Order: sequence, then C-alpha cells, then structure tokens
Amino acid sequence: MSVDGRLRVGIVGLGANTALRHVPGLRACRDVEIVAVCNRRKESTEAAARKFDVPRTFERWQDLVEDPAIDAVVIGTWPYLHCPITVRALAAGKHVLTEARMARDLHEARRMEQARRAHPHLVAQIVPSPLGLRAESYVRERLDDGWIGQLREVVVLGVADAFADPDSPLHWRQQKCYSGKNMLALGILHETLLRWMGDPVSVFAQTQLFTAERRDAERKDVYPVELPDSVVVTTRYAHDAHGLYHLSGAVHFGPGMQIHLYGSEGTLKYHLAPEDRLLAGRRGDETLREVKIPSSGAGGWRVEADFVDAIRLGTPVTRTDFATGVRYMEFTEAVARSAERGQPVALPLP
Repeated sequence: MSVDGRLRVGIVGLGANTALRHVPGLRACRDVEIVAVCNRRKESTEAAARKFDVPRTFERWQDLVEDPAIDAVVIGTWPYLHCPITVRALAAGKHVLTEARMARDLHEARRMEQARRAHPHLVAQIVPSPLGLRAESYVRERLDDGWIGQLREVVVLGVADAFADPDSPLHWRQQKCYSGKNMLALGILHETLLRWMGDPVSVFAQTQLFTAERRDAERKDVYPVELPDSVVVTTRYAHDAHGLYHLSGAVHFGPGMQIHLYGSEGTLKYHLAPEDRLLAGRRGDETLREVKIPSSGAGGWRVEADFVDAIRLGTPVTRTDFATGVRYMEFTEAVARSAERGQPVALPLP
C-alpha cells in the first residue's frame, strides 16, 4: 500500500460483472482507489475509464501489473488470462483477486497455486460462487449435527435454456481457447457443494453436443462449438454416498440451479437460482417446508471487503482461496477426462 495507507487497485477486464459487483464493492471500502484499467480493446478501455472515472489506462495488461504505483490487481477477464496475469502479478508484488472460474484447466490452476505459495506475503483470492451464501451456515450445521442423518445421495442440477436456440450466436463459454475445460455451470455448482462436503473419490461422465456449429456474433463466421450442451456425472464418496449431476443449457423449462442432500433421517433441497429458497424435511413430516434464515445467521456477498481485509489485516481468505479453486478445477478436469475416455476416473488426480 502507499505511504498514506491507500490501496491502489488496477483492473484488467472491466466488463459487466466487474462493473456490477467489484467496482462498487471496492469503492465501498475505506481508502481504496481504482487507479487503472485495461480491457481487450483500446476503445473499450477508454470507455470504461470514462464511465467509472478511472484516471489511468493501459493498452497491455503486462504494463498494468508491472506498474509500481499499483498495489493490487483485479482480474475480470475470461478464464484464458487468469493464469498468466495472476502469475505475473504475484511476481511483480501485487495482491490478486481473480474472477472465477479459476483457470482453463487443472494445469493452469496448479501453476497459480504454485505462484501463490511462492509469494505467501501476498493475498491471492478467487471470486467465489455467489450461490448458496445466504443459507450456507444453516446447511453446514444440519450436516454436522446429524439432523439429516447419514448422507446417502447428492443431486446437483443446473438446467436452463441458454443454448437451446440453435441460431443463437457462439458464446465464449463454448470455446476451449477462452473457457478451457469448464463446462456449463459445473464448476460454480461444485464449488458451492464443496462448502458442505468433501471431494468425491470417483466420477463417471457423459456429455452431449446438440448444436455442432454456431455463428460468431462479431466476425459473422461459423465456428465449431467445442464444449458440450449437456453433461451428466455420477460421483462416489468415501463414506458410501453417491451423487448425480445434471447440467444442461439446451432444454426449456428446466429446474434452474439446485442442490439436494438426501440423508437417512432428512432432506435438504436448496433452490439456488433463479430463486434462493431452502426446503427441509425429516422422516415423519408430511412435506418439505421452507426454512426461514434469520438475518443474524444469513450469509452474503463480501468479496471485495474480504479482499481488502486480507491485505490490511491479514484475515485468511475463505471465499475463495486458491487451494479450493484447485479442488474444483480437479473435479472439472476429471469430468472432462471421464467423458473423453468413456470410463470412471479416480480422484485425486496424480
């Protein structure tokens, strides 16, 4: 930080989510200044600087992260730049907050974690899944205190219609060069589940691509779609529970994003999005009932404040540290390998 105690932040990739959450979140923190921005195109960089009153612009992200007048870097780009920017920023002595997903694949994620360990005095944080934060503590308590009994089955749903229209343009999330092995909402939902459970010991995945080619919205050319429209994964856990993941962007009237936890004594169904409702019921109940989470026990979005506190106060990063990022990237890697090979893959990966 500067001698006057101010934290000076540079942003690489000031797009929609960064504008919605990170800019106001950082500016709500005391003595934090957003001093620089760099987007993919010069025109976009200058437009963002004008809109958000950012004093300095850079044409190359490399120059921004090397600038000695910047203390911390926020990475709001697509996943393909998360690893190179993180590694270089940490080497330049900058704290890093990177957008999720952590990286394109497990190799890049492990490189990022290695760089973090090489610079333990710097804060390295991943923007967490916003899903399930409100009732996170309640679910954890019900699992820990035996209310649910022995966990038997887990169901993870992420089913919507984002790619149902075959004429809709190619999305960057459907291109491996930008998104890597991240499929649909697999990573964000698995990260949410990791807050309550350990890692599976095996996965078996099948994928389906319904629309093989799409037209690029900018260049108007037709390109192959490289990532699946539908993913089904079965998982097995060391404590004899098993799980089912159903992810799809190609169907109408799907259930949205949900996580179900079925135990020997009770059930928790968390409707994560588009609504945020937790339903619960135990053996003997006639039906599931909605759980009212008191405001005193409800969680919420604190990403930018946690990042600043970690830098200033040394508060440990919990939402989300790089070690957790590697865990969900290992899961997505195992899913991709299983789908490619047509057979189960054991975890952890070597």
